[in-house]
Amino acid sequence: MRYLCINMLELAGQEVLSSASDGRAGFKAMLEKTQAEPATPTPLVIDFTGITVATASYLREAIFNLKTFLRASNSKYYPVVANANPAVLDELAVIADARKENLLVADVSPAGAAENQHIIGQLDPKQASTFERVTSLGRTTAGDLNRMFGEADGVTAPTVWNNRLASLAAAGLILEFAQGRAKFYQPLFTEAN
Repeated sequence: MRYLCINMLELAGQEVLSSASDGRAGFKAMLEKTQAEPATPTPLVIDFTGITVATASYLREAIFNLKTFLRASNSKYYPVVANANPAVLDELAVIADARKENLLVADVSPAGAAENQHIIGQLDPKQASTFERVTSLGRTTAGDLNRMFGEADGVTAPTVWNNRLASLAAAGLILEFAQGRAKFYQPLFTEAN
């Protein structure tokens, strides 16, 4: 796999993840694994293969706190929950809605190919549209989006697109790359459908 992958079954040593205190321990263990920053922005795959149950309290303390910490510290890691079963996805959705946050989830193969990428939590329509455009284009800039979609969206300046893109990157939903003073953006997984 070309991404750093944290296997939650190995990390926790059990297939049921519960309690806030265990979640805090999971957060600390995951934080240790992310100490060495990658050279470029990259997904951090948090693999739930083999996890049958994960409670909201565990997920809040472990997954959402890790995401918040990494994004607030401008880490080049962008956490994504991979291979979670429907029960775990439901618990993640409860937390995302309660915290008014978003989280990217996908099915990720051992080789790193991603499928069924989607967002847990609500995006406003303009952010959702921008996310879909970045996903379909593969790589873009605010200027590109303004040229391609500005007139149709009633947007006259790249600044609006900059704000939307920066907001999606801050939420950990798209990758942000800097080239000097310019920035470009791309989906977490180019293989995503």
